[in-house]
Amino acid sequence: MQRRHRGEPEPSHTALAIRILGSGGAFRTPRPACGCRVCTEAREKGVPYARSGPGVFVHGPDLLIDTSEDIYLQLDRARLGQVYGGLYSHWHPDHTMGRRVWETLNADPRGTPPRHRRSEVYVPTGVLEDFERYGLMGHFDFLARRFIDLIPMQPEQPYAINGYTVTAIPLAMERAYAFLFEAPGPGSDSLRVLVAMDETRGWRPPPAVRGVHLAVIPVGIFEFDPFTGERRMPPDHPLLREEATFDETLSLVAELRARRTVLTHIEEPDQLGYDDLRRLERQEVLRTLPATFAFDGCVVDAAGTATTGA
Repeated sequence: MQRRHRGEPEPSHTALAIRILGSGGAFRTPRPACGCRVCTEAREKGVPYARSGPGVFVHGPDLLIDTSEDIYLQLDRARLGQVYGGLYSHWHPDHTMGRRVWETLNADPRGTPPRHRRSEVYVPTGVLEDFERYGLMGHFDFLARRFIDLIPMQPEQPYAINGYTVTAIPLAMERAYAFLFEAPGPGSDSLRVLVAMDETRGWRPPPAVRGVHLAVIPVGIFEFDPFTGERRMPPDHPLLREEATFDETLSLVAELRARRTVLTHIEEPDQLGYDDLRRLERQEVLRTLPATFAFDGCVVDAAGTATTGA
């Protein structure tokens, strides 16, 4: 079943590209008050060495996925022409704490009477349950009165949003979702992009998302040094029971069989700077997959392999 809202137009083009607004995770780089090598370098050099909180913008449908605390900086830096609406992948604070951005985008503070705009914000039903459970729903109720249309999204059902097809794909973690975007491509082919913002531990991708043109997924945590193989985390560390490791992520990339994969949600505690990640990309395993690391502002076109900074 496809649903179209508010008489949305057919797309005028078939562009489908991903802009990484923020390539960091729960711990951005530089981390405040930290003087380590990675944070010092990021502070001195800025982007691409610096990484802000997790955020993605999908060009074509013009949708934000998640709103970290850094979303204001990210949107201003990207100089986007328009934001049609948004999606939320799960409730975690590093993905939702910037939710007031919908008021900032749409409010008319000077008009008498004010003429507020509204954005369509799609939230899988399981995420809405967590919004209620963890106290976020009051904020979204306020936003829905003036600035957004809050639209529950049934998992695994395609939705027509601003001329593109979007499907929420359940992950292994209860009430966390990836999103599959589809658009007409050349000939009879369709462009397909998968974006999983976080929480991929234990997830087995269903057939519907395998072989996509582009996949954006979290890098995972580095249990072992990726260059020396030395163990960096004790085997009983509690995070290893909650988060996918980098090695598990590489197995997921191989299983997805995307034409290209971009790894994001890169955490400061893993102590890998921009140059470290570029060096890691040159290793055979990543070149063969193929997979690259995100950086703030990079844009990846689903129809090709180009990555650009913006």
